[in-house]
Amino acid sequence: QVQLVESGGGSVQAGGSLRLSCAASGYTYSSACAGWFRQAPGKEREGVAAISTSGYTDYAVSVKGRFTISRDAAKNTVYLQLNSLKPEDTAMYFCAAMGGACAGRWRRGRFEYWGQGTQVTVSN
Repeated sequence: QVQLVESGGGSVQAGGSLRLSCAASGYTYSSACAGWFRQAPGKEREGVAAISTSGYTDYAVSVKGRFTISRDAAKNTVYLQLNSLKPEDTAMYFCAAMGGACAGRWRRGRFEYWGQGTQVTVSN
């Protein structure tokens, strides 16, 4: 049984930082594309970042330069470092995984596996 479990969410003030983690069980990121998505109340789900085993990374324009996606193969965990947080970053953040490459695919959001989400709240 595949499980993706997010952690690290919380409430911070604008300008603060958080690091989200997504630990996988029953699945390996070794040949997969891993992504982070977010959804705020009343808004559509948005792709935030993705990383592949080749080292390819991609980011939404709204977070580029502030967020960093990375992975630790030994821990089978993907991370999302969130810096310089803004109130508009407030959302439920989800990690996801799918086989194959990220490039040209990840923004469609058609991932095979999803975590349950972790809430990020940024206040002024």
